[in-house]
Amino acid sequence: MNIKALKQLGEYTLLMQRTFTWPGRWRMFYRSLVREVYDLGVGSLGIVFIISFFIGAVITIQLSINITSPLIPKFTIGYSAREMVLLEFSSTLMCLILAGKIGSSIASELGSMRVTEQIDALEIMGVNSANFLILPKVVGLMLFVPILSIFSMVMGIGGGYLATFITDTIPTKDFEYGLQLFFSPIYILHSIIKSLVYAFLIASVSSYYGYSVKGGALQVGSASTNAVVQSSVLILVFDLLLTNLLLT
Repeated sequence: MNIKALKQLGEYTLLMQRTFTWPGRWRMFYRSLVREVYDLGVGSLGIVFIISFFIGAVITIQLSINITSPLIPKFTIGYSAREMVLLEFSSTLMCLILAGKIGSSIASELGSMRVTEQIDALEIMGVNSANFLILPKVVGLMLFVPILSIFSMVMGIGGGYLATFITDTIPTKDFEYGLQLFFSPIYILHSIIKSLVYAFLIASVSSYYGYSVKGGALQVGSASTNAVVQSSVLILVFDLLLTNLLLT
């Protein structure tokens, strides 16, 4: 690990230490929290709906095309589609998509406030700007992303189910049987836990890059790009760690 990475890690740790303190005014915190939940969470329902539905349908059709052996029963298509949606897509891949949408939004918002000296004005007034600006984003995203994850599961499986009416290679009854076969509700909990960790990574890392911007509009754009890239890399790293921890 080079000097720059160590410096960024230290700055990130100190920023999170300032962020996770008791809010000075709870009424302002709740107001900001509701706004962030609506902007970051509810505003992402549309893209989660579209992507989850069509990816679920595509996964099902791809499995039906590739599983052609008469020795493999057709209900394995429903079983495999369910496992893929619950264990990986509805948490990891969905949060990778949200990292691009939400991460860039958070970084550009805070970066713009930094270059226009709004954050400096808060500091001069004695306000803990990190707590005031970042904590509602982190908490709001962690509250709503599990809901998006469950919504993604439903839409992904729903898209797969509707795909059985499009292609003749997947009997609907076999798909339904595969969906119910060896179903373990604990997998839903695993997906929610992973999505919580990913939500924290997206919000905190993007906030760090936006809050730490130095320069002008060009640096704000660069910070948004770095926020998306670093959030995506960390999501993949923690996906490996959490999968090994939760499922083995």
